This record gives sequence, C-alpha cells and structure tokens, in this order.
Amino acid sequence: MKTAKRTNVGELAWDDRHEQRSRERLSLMGDLRKAVDRNELTLVYQPKVALRKSMEHHAEALVRWQHPARGLVPPSEFIPFAEQTGYIREITQWVLRGAIAQCAMWRRDGLLMNVSINISTRDLIDVRLSERVAALLLAHGCAAHWITLEITETGILDDPARAVENLGRLHALGCRLAIDDYGTGYSSLAYLQRLPFDELKIDKSFVTNMARDAGDAMIVRSTIDLAHKMGLAVVAEGVDDERALKQLRALRCDMVQGYLLCRPIPPAEIAARLRDPAEARRVAAIGGLRLAVR
Repeated sequence: MKTAKRTNVGELAWDDRHEQRSRERLSLMGDLRKAVDRNELTLVYQPKVALRKSMEHHAEALVRWQHPARGLVPPSEFIPFAEQTGYIREITQWVLRGAIAQCAMWRRDGLLMNVSINISTRDLIDVRLSERVAALLLAHGCAAHWITLEITETGILDDPARAVENLGRLHALGCRLAIDDYGTGYSSLAYLQRLPFDELKIDKSFVTNMARDAGDAMIVRSTIDLAHKMGLAVVAEGVDDERALKQLRALRCDMVQGYLLCRPIPPAEIAARLRDPAEARRVAAIGGLRLAVR
C-alpha cells in the first residue's frame, strides 16, 4: 500500500520482493543497534590536503560498519537508518570518542594532526552536545581547536534557533566549525556567515564536474571568492582528477579532499605516510602533503 501511494497509482500488484526488502531493512536496523556494543564499527580517515605549505595536517574521520554476516555495509545504507531512528546520536558519540582520542594520540606522537567529525541534524539539536564534546576533550587531553565539527546546511535549517544556540556553545569551547556539502541546500552564504563558522566545504557534485562544466566551475569560483571575503577557509571535496586539482589551486582553494589524493585509510596508515620521506618530497607539487593512492 505504501509503495502504491508513493508511486501515485491506485493499485499495485503484490511483489514478494517488497516484503523481503522490508524484512531486510528491519533486520539491518536491529543489527545496527547492536553494532556499537559488538565493536563492529571502525574509523578510517581521509586527508584534507592543504594547497599552501603548512606544518599542520588535516583528516576527516569516517565511520565504517563491518557486519559479521553482510560484510562491509556502506554508510549510505546505514546512516539514513540511524538518523531516522535517532540511533545516530549513539553512533556520533562513538565517533567523537574515537576520533578525539585518536587526534590526541597523534599529537602526543608528534604529528600535528587536526581531525574533522560529522555532526548530524539530530546531533545538532541535542542540548547536551557541547557538554559531551567538552567532556571528551578533557578526558583525552585534546585541544578544542584541533577538532573541526562539520554541519550540513540542512542540519541548520531544520531547527535554526536550536542549531544556532548549539553552534554558539561549540564555538565557545574553541572547536572549529565547518559548513559541509555547501551548495546542496537553499541557504545563502551571507546567511550562514552570521554563524560562527571557520570553514566551508564545497560539495563534491560541483567539484567533480568543474573541469567539464563551465557552470559548476563558475559556482566553485564564486563560492571560494565570497567565502574568502568572509574570512572562511575553503575545502573542495571530490577531487578525483588532476584537472580539477589544477583549477582549484589556481582559484586559491585552501584545502582539497578526494580519491586523487587519498582514499579513507586506517589511522596507522595515516601516521606511516606522514612519516614517509617519499611523501614529504611531494609537498612542493601541490603546496601540501599529497597522500597519493598507490
């Protein structure tokens, strides 16, 4: 019945596959609630590479789910479930705990690493979010400015009053704040600039096609220019080819992130590559540390 309504038809022949998919969804949702307790989640990190020389390094923490029977479940399959059910708060707390601890560990080992963490819409309206972050920073000896919290445009627009309040608290802690997936929502940069953001991430849908699409290239160029005038650092996601990288460097984008530079990798591999002299010799090529996938 729901499928018939969704497809705007009065009648729809019964298909056992609908029931099977529903059962699979329910099973996956049930398993997801046990994933944290069973240590099935893991964190990988994708570098955000500076296009200007810098002693500091940056990476985004990304969660992965290794299901005991299904194998690796893509985030696109389980994150929406988590958001719908509210379980995303448990996952975010787990990610915050692991990523903050890892950042502090890298710093103690002499690696000048900064870590970005995604915050969902449900997290952003959690009145205890700033308290949780503050407690984790204190517990692991992690400086707040080493952590960047990434928030989507839609996460702000769903409940602006509460979102603005929480953003103010997180900013007061000293955490850096980033607008994630910019360009996919309906808000203007002028509106978002009134909030305490430090960084803007241009959505990969614009970056991926900018070398072939003049319209996307214009959007990227104008976004970088305006963001810089507002004092925001700019990160371009989805950098998968050399042409896009060359354009972004010419446009004075601050950092880039994508498969051309590095896929998400385990923390031990991040540390090994940062200490590799061969990687250091690539610095001059793009103005920052290039962690190429080989």
